[in-house]
Amino acid sequence: ENLTARYSIAYDAMDGETYARTFAPDGVLAYAAGEVKGYEALRDQVLKWPHSRNKAVAPETSARPRTQHYITNQLIDVDGDTAKQTSYWIAVTNESRHGELEMVYQGHSVDDLVRLNGKWLFKRRQVYNESLPQIRCLFYQHLGEKDPRKAGAPPGARTSSGPWKADPTEDARRLKIVC
Repeated sequence: ENLTARYSIAYDAMDGETYARTFAPDGVLAYAAGEVKGYEALRDQVLKWPHSRNKAVAPETSARPRTQHYITNQLIDVDGDTAKQTSYWIAVTNESRHGELEMVYQGHSVDDLVRLNGKWLFKRRQVYNESLPQIRCLFYQHLGEKDPRKAGAPPGARTSSGPWKADPTEDARRLKIVC
């Protein structure tokens, strides 16, 4: 849990050094835009993401727009010096059209962790951003979800028609998104 908190806080603070140190030396971040591997690439990636915190502010400004990530529902299965973590996440911003807090993204992550020199690090972090229709899936087998289109849905189950899909699109396959 401390690893994931350190990751999120460093990301939101645009602290590339701390962010990159949450990964193993050959660690990989896989997300909607592709994969980033290795310390330098991970460190530099933090500054490339377009978030409200990247905007310049006037010298007299006393507050600024922020986006913060919150991690919830963490499941961690440890096996010696490796572990598997699954967690949900949301991103909230104070930069909205109406001046109130607004949720901007939501999703989940599946992580392979490794303990090196007594410290837990991300070996591979797969981030699923379920706010992006081009990579959203109808169900995620790795979360234990079942295909809701198949027989056995509970009586009275709600159905929906939307951009959800059971099979990854070409974009998702290219990005190695596994539903």
